[in-house]
Amino acid sequence: MKKLIYLCVGVMLLHSCTVVRPGEVGLKQTFGKIKDKVYLQGLYYYNPFVTKFLSIDTKTNNLTNAFENLPTKEGLTISAEMAVLYHVKPEAAKTIVSTIGVTFEETVLLSVFRSAAADVTAKFFAKDMYTGAREEIEKDIAAEMSSILLNRGFVIENVLLKQITLPDGLKKSIEGKLEAEQDAQRMEFVLNKEKKEAERKVIEAEGIKKSQVIISEGLTPQIIQYKSIEAFKDLSGSPNAKVIITNGSAPFLINGNMSKE
Repeated sequence: MKKLIYLCVGVMLLHSCTVVRPGEVGLKQTFGKIKDKVYLQGLYYYNPFVTKFLSIDTKTNNLTNAFENLPTKEGLTISAEMAVLYHVKPEAAKTIVSTIGVTFEETVLLSVFRSAAADVTAKFFAKDMYTGAREEIEKDIAAEMSSILLNRGFVIENVLLKQITLPDGLKKSIEGKLEAEQDAQRMEFVLNKEKKEAERKVIEAEGIKKSQVIISEGLTPQIIQYKSIEAFKDLSGSPNAKVIITNGSAPFLINGNMSKE
């Protein structure tokens, strides 16, 4: 009999204690009324017959949703997969549970997420979402959600635009345009390269021309005569037999290797 009593007491003790883990807060609900105190991580005891212990997750959570028929500025519809990163303010846990309930993610967050996504995409052209406006769309959706949910105790950390599906015809048109722009950029690069090469050749030619002018201006009769004397000296020092015709100013070599008859 005592063993049975001890067993019952042990079971009651196990059911009357709970652990609040890191990243959570706890609330006590007694006779349907939620107490004001918010319990942080640790071990707590409560009366399981009259009290219910609620654990609220305050860590960063990822809410992902697949959106169909999102409107665009030009009147088209697109499909997209987005995710919102959020967390619950610990001090707002009681208010959230009291006014929304523990299923706040499906009740409030998802509805606001869908509404904000539709409002923001309607301000952008479909091609913008496919190219360079993704970051701006993410920030605008997060800002709109924050304006609605921040005072309710939810912190919107970020919105992630994971995938966009455009109508087939529009997608091909955008891809074709992007390819044409890339071709144009490559052609512009080639033209700029050729232009730079042509400019380089002009500069090189002008340098050669100026060099030749300087050389020609420096060839005075005295320098020419001096160079001729040096040429005669070089020829006279050569061991080979040769016939030289000269006017006294410049030598002209007729045959560098004549034999005797």
